[in-house]
Amino acid sequence: MRLAKLTATAALALSSILVSAGIASAQPVQQLQQQGMNGSYIGAGVSAGVTNGGQQEDAATFGGNVQGRYAIPKSQVSVRGAALFGGNSTALIPMVTLDAPVAKNTNVYLGGGYSFQTNEGYASQLGNKNAPVVTLGAESEVAKNIVVYGDAKWGIDAYKNSSADAVSLQTGVGYRF
Repeated sequence: MRLAKLTATAALALSSILVSAGIASAQPVQQLQQQGMNGSYIGAGVSAGVTNGGQQEDAATFGGNVQGRYAIPKSQVSVRGAALFGGNSTALIPMVTLDAPVAKNTNVYLGGGYSFQTNEGYASQLGNKNAPVVTLGAESEVAKNIVVYGDAKWGIDAYKNSSADAVSLQTGVGYRF
């Protein structure tokens, strides 16, 4: 059952990226690079855990996030980092993503990383133990050097004494440099 859920979710996320990339690929590559958002940024916003592991210290948690993107030049790959805080533990999440331009100054991204809890066993927006993470999101430069972003992070087997997965939703505003 767990493998089927994991496979279905991964297939859904991958198909949305492929559809977006397929739409974008109808245009010349150079034009795509001009349309998508390039550059790096750092931002802050809100974050909400939307799952509960079913045990004590597993409650869904609301808080904040600090996220950043380092765009690798001449590549559709980025290195990202996030800190989700506000519960009794903070989730620190390094990630690598594949970025697909979908409109002028706008990307969608899909990637993975690992969540490190500062206080394992206590609630954060992304569970209460260290776990692998899959992320799917979008980012757009809405004014000169001002970026808005939003994503979902899925922590796989992210609760102690439970086989439950964790999901958190983030949104925020950043400064592109």
